[in-house]
Order: sequence, then C-alpha cells, then structure tokens
Amino acid sequence: MKNFKYTINGNVYNVVVNSIEDTIAKVEVNGTLYKVEMNKPAKKQVVTITRPAQAAVTPLSRPAPTTSGPGALRSPLPGTIVDILCKTGDAVKKGQKLLVLEAMKMENSINADRDGVVKAIKVNKGDSVLEGADLVIIE
Repeated sequence: MKNFKYTINGNVYNVVVNSIEDTIAKVEVNGTLYKVEMNKPAKKQVVTITRPAQAAVTPLSRPAPTTSGPGALRSPLPGTIVDILCKTGDAVKKGQKLLVLEAMKMENSINADRDGVVKAIKVNKGDSVLEGADLVIIE
C-alpha cells in the first residue's frame, strides 16, 4: 500500500494505492474507492534480500571453542562463567565438559578439545569473559 499527496489546481488529493493486479489498480482518493484501468500492466518489482554468511556451528548449535597457542581453550562467545567442573592437575579427555558459560540467557558447555592435563584455569566462577578469552590451559 502506497500513499501519495497531490495538489492539482489548488485542490489537495490524498491517494492511496491499495493493490495492483495486471492492468487494474484499486486506489482510494480522498476516501473514495476507485478501480483504475491502466494501458499496460504495472512493472513487478523483484527485491533480493541477502544475508551475510553464517558461521558453521556444531550439531548442538553451539559454537566450537577455539584455541590460541599450545593448549589454550578459548571462549567461543562473550558471557559469564557459571560453573567450573575441573581443577588444575585433572586429567581430561577430548569432549569432557570443563566449564559452563552463560551467554544470551543460555548455558553453553565448554568441552575439552583434546586429551591432556589441566595446567591452568584462567577464569573464576562469576567472571565475565569476552569472545576469544583464554579459559583453560590443557597440556
């Protein structure tokens, strides 16, 4: 629906185009409805909406943790650490749940990305972390 305002010979006309089908337009002029026949069909507008490419996610729709340097497990997104399920010196297996990160009112499990031993835990329960922040060092 499109609205137009025309002034012709000092008279104001408020025109609302309600719909157009082939060569017939249904319009309202100053509150009165009209069917207007056009000589040729109106051009159809094609609008293409593009979205930026989305990053691949794990099957559980959670971003996979990334690593920086040898042994560093990093935060996949900004959030708050709500639970720490390991301690320094623990032997961990790939896929083992190490931390719980709350982001956007959802709890996300942060799992070990390799087998190894926890050398350091870089965060505390309740800490706010940014995306890419080191969480745990595994060697």
